Amino acid sequence: MLKDITIGQYFPGDSPVHKMDPRSKILAVVIYIVALFVCKSFVGYLLILLYLAAAVKISTISPRSLLKGLKPLVFILAFTAILNLFYTFEGNVLVHFWRLTITDAGIVRAILMVVRVMMLVVGTFLLTYTTSPITLTDGLERLLGGLKKIHVPVHELAMMMSIALRFIPTLIEETDKIMSAQKARGADFETGNIFQKAKALLPIMVPLFVSAFRRADELATAMECRCYTGGVGRTKLSPLKWAKRDTIGMAVTVLMLAAVIVLKVFGF
Repeated sequence: MLKDITIGQYFPGDSPVHKMDPRSKILAVVIYIVALFVCKSFVGYLLILLYLAAAVKISTISPRSLLKGLKPLVFILAFTAILNLFYTFEGNVLVHFWRLTITDAGIVRAILMVVRVMMLVVGTFLLTYTTSPITLTDGLERLLGGLKKIHVPVHELAMMMSIALRFIPTLIEETDKIMSAQKARGADFETGNIFQKAKALLPIMVPLFVSAFRRADELATAMECRCYTGGVGRTKLSPLKWAKRDTIGMAVTVLMLAAVIVLKVFGF
């Protein structure tokens, strides 16, 4: 299960999506998320799915890798479906048992919510898969550059987000090593009820936190040794350049959002 958590990983490539400016990709993901929350119909979700499928195809990222990242979210997806299935009282009643009621509108809403969460996760995964942490930091810093006028530490915030994304795979790998070491010593993480399983995780959390703090201290020391002082006066090794492909990508994304809004207005 831990190996299925792929958030924060970067897969180098030479596709047009990899070559896009990180600013355009971040803006495209934001617009994509807005479109998902605006959409209320199957037709709209089908349009967004076509947009996502085209982006995945162009990026040359394996769909299996994207879907693999959804495995750790199975519980969340199931919980979301159950909530929308049993707590939607509009529509025709199909099943009524004790205090539980299933309606046709509840089934539709449960399906749409699960699809929304899955597409949301896959879309954000595609951003991290095709954008290196350093490039992502530069893009966030440039997009939020206007906040510097009101003394918001934009560079530091972007750096923290980038470091957090960068160390997620590292911490997952460290957790897997600790669990393997504990299993070799007779630890059991799979049997028992949910409380017993949670209690069995305590021997993992302590060394994991120790390792995380040690890595953070080592990183801080390394940055200080290299005279890191923040974003003031820093130059870029690879300056960001907005190209024609970025304009095309943004235009297609905006058109997709406009189409979703039109479909919602006209009731499709």
